[in-house]
Amino acid sequence: MQAKKRYILVFVSCAFLAYCYFGGYRLKTVSYHRRVSRLDPMLSSSIQNNNDFPGHLINFMLPASAKDGMGPLNEDVVEAALKTRNAFLSVSNAKLRPQGHLGDFAQLPCRMDTCFDFNKCYDEFLVYVYPPEPLNSLGASPPISSNYQKIITAIQESRYYTTDPKRACLFVLGIDTLDRDSLSEDYVRNVPSRLARLSYWNNGKNHVIFNLYSGTWPDYVENSLGFDTGEAILAKASMSVQQLRPGFDISIPLFHKQFPLRAGSTGLAVSMNFPLNKKYLLAFKGKRYVHGIGSETRNTLFHLHNSRDIILVTTCRHGKSWRELQDARCDEDNREYDR
Repeated sequence: MQAKKRYILVFVSCAFLAYCYFGGYRLKTVSYHRRVSRLDPMLSSSIQNNNDFPGHLINFMLPASAKDGMGPLNEDVVEAALKTRNAFLSVSNAKLRPQGHLGDFAQLPCRMDTCFDFNKCYDEFLVYVYPPEPLNSLGASPPISSNYQKIITAIQESRYYTTDPKRACLFVLGIDTLDRDSLSEDYVRNVPSRLARLSYWNNGKNHVIFNLYSGTWPDYVENSLGFDTGEAILAKASMSVQQLRPGFDISIPLFHKQFPLRAGSTGLAVSMNFPLNKKYLLAFKGKRYVHGIGSETRNTLFHLHNSRDIILVTTCRHGKSWRELQDARCDEDNREYDR
């Protein structure tokens, strides 16, 4: 009987202590919320909404005296708490935002029926190329790389080119966006400001943006262009299936600066017949990386080479450490490349 009384006494004591602790904490919290709401209703609602602002962070926001309900809770204390709350929400929202392109602007989920105006293309298919920028507050128009000039020249010499933007179906920038590596000599600065000055930009609708290189060392993030492409079509090299918007974006080959604007004999196409009869189905001559970004993909393509209609000739000579990292095929590949 004595043992039973002792157990009951211990249980009642524990229950009393738990009630005092949690009940007192709850009363202090309610009192604190009432005091905060009198000074700033927005902060009070944010703290009570656990989905927006975890309640345990209150302990880090206020002085000990204010947390205990004993000290003053004036405007300065609430202002400090608001700054902490805003900083927390800013970080949380950044984590929830899509990690996008564009250093970093999220790509719109565009399709031709949502981000393209077909009314401009019913009568005829014409392409307008913006002229070089005039001298303005951003300075003189930046120089255009040889590669981008080749693209512009090819368009201007085609039958689809027009100098009248009102007749155009597509618009091509006069701003060189091929190389978006900020360490490159061809990198064009202030692109967002330059886009804002374009008379027909319209958030990129019916525009085509060309790009070969994106991101910078050491990550070379694929979708980091440093500006918002809006609703523009992205014609980009080395584009992954995760970033390509099907039926909207265009995957283009990566070509060297020395690639000629015109080469070889006149084409054999005399009509719109497709496909044409050609000797080679696929031909590539260039570097295959023995390490780093892109190495795994390029090194798995060697088996396609058959010396007949598919020709892949590569060299391992890339970077300063290729000799230390070369594989068993490098010697043979280098000899074939130098032939």
